[in-house]
Amino acid sequence: MSASAATTGAALATLDVNCDMGESFGKWVMGADEAMMPLITTANLACGFHGGDPVTMRRTVRLAAEHGVAIGAHPGYPDLLGFGRRVIKLTPDEAATYITYQVGALKGFLDAEGLPLHHVKPHGAFFATLRDDHSLADAAAEAVAAIGDGVLVYWPAPAEDVPFCDALAARGVTIVQEIYPDLGYDPDGRLKIELTAEPTDVDFAAQQVTSFLTDGTVAATDGTPLTFAARSACVHGDGANAPEVAQAIGSAVERAGRALAPVERG
Repeated sequence: MSASAATTGAALATLDVNCDMGESFGKWVMGADEAMMPLITTANLACGFHGGDPVTMRRTVRLAAEHGVAIGAHPGYPDLLGFGRRVIKLTPDEAATYITYQVGALKGFLDAEGLPLHHVKPHGAFFATLRDDHSLADAAAEAVAAIGDGVLVYWPAPAEDVPFCDALAARGVTIVQEIYPDLGYDPDGRLKIELTAEPTDVDFAAQQVTSFLTDGTVAATDGTPLTFAARSACVHGDGANAPEVAQAIGSAVERAGRALAPVERG
């Protein structure tokens, strides 16, 4: 694991806040992108497989640039109907080329605007496959490493003992671990993924960030303190009250005497 990723919340001077963006498709709208963009520091842009389309990608890139938000690719399965949340069996070559193809699409829009690619963050079931399938780890990591020097990978904490993350670190790719203040955690540190976007308890989300910045911990659903080395907090833009959650997180960061800022590329 890259040493730059192993930072406890109490030692951070700044906190990055990232959000999935650009997931609308045609006339179908997903997420509160315009309301969220001023409240975050980093955007994970859909690349047309699980969500997004060319017009949405260009519009979202420009919206992020307007607000000074760092832009990363959010590659997923080619599964618009299932929003990338259904597992598709892949070969190592397919996993690698899916990453290259989607990142390449986003880079076309970034290049047109004179903007850099900040990071890669796998989406949904594609993330779960890379987390759990050892056979795909090396090929997918090689595809990320080939994108270019300095590109980060965002990954939910804890990233230790994850074959994909180990393969990335072996190639010199920096991993930015994240906490999820708008989701619950099992006592073993696994995220509790909800299938419906219910309103988040704003006070709970703010307290999770406050606790993380104070002593490096977040609370599991049973109250167990979980210690994570992370540098970013992810907020889901499709949540029923996502802008209120993002505002509360920003306020918690300010009260803790920290600032909001994207993670610098390696």
